[in-house]
Amino acid sequence: MHFDVLQSVSLAGDLAVPNDDRAGAGHVHGWVIDGATDLGPPGLVGARGGAAWLANEAQAAFTASPAASLDTLYADVAAHILAAWERDRTREPAGLWERPLASALAVHLAGDGLDCGWLGDCAGFLWSKGQVTRLGPAKDPAEGLRAAALARHGLGSPKRSAPILADLRATRGHAGMRVLSVNAQHMQTLDRSRLACAPGDELFLMTDGFAALIDTYGVEDDASLVAAIRTRGLAAVAQALRAIEADDAACVRYPRFKTSDDATALWLRIGG
Repeated sequence: MHFDVLQSVSLAGDLAVPNDDRAGAGHVHGWVIDGATDLGPPGLVGARGGAAWLANEAQAAFTASPAASLDTLYADVAAHILAAWERDRTREPAGLWERPLASALAVHLAGDGLDCGWLGDCAGFLWSKGQVTRLGPAKDPAEGLRAAALARHGLGSPKRSAPILADLRATRGHAGMRVLSVNAQHMQTLDRSRLACAPGDELFLMTDGFAALIDTYGVEDDASLVAAIRTRGLAAVAQALRAIEADDAACVRYPRFKTSDDATALWLRIGG
């Protein structure tokens, strides 16, 4: 079996700010990456912000890896990131919050099954004979609850207020995180699942900015989102996502830390 790419889409949350998402596919593996929004100015790894830097390095590693298994794939990515960090770092980070982080979800075809592994909060869906199975972690409501608690400080503003910035920095980089990172410990334990699959099945990999249609806005569930993509295509669904966010630009109806997040999705079909 192998992967065929049907469609992909990647929208920056703000056209004035680089898109920190990436996605791609090879013969038997596919992936999506979501760089964690920088909480300070560029400089730690040069002129590029840390999130974009890490997303680029992870993208390069996923693309180049000849791995024959999911574990080897992630080991190759981790080794590349750590080597790039030693090469490109210009100084010590100002705190844990400045160390670049990213989420990633990858799938690998092995035998008659699909291995899925993730670090962080990207989402995936397997469509097989009309049935939809979610891949990756369940949505954690903690960020939405934190945003709601800080709403009086101006959610959605391009320039974060001091209380919001302090809250975001305080929750970034702690020891127990499982993410792509310049800290090797963050990448030691891969969350994973294995599912049966067959030629003709389809996969939908996405960053949390795209999965917000389910997990933040609640306008779709797993099955209806997949059906919408299969019927209308990724671009049309992405436009619907941005329309919801434009209608709630102040983040009042749906408390969140920015009006629009980077939103990326990749649609694959399994070929025989």
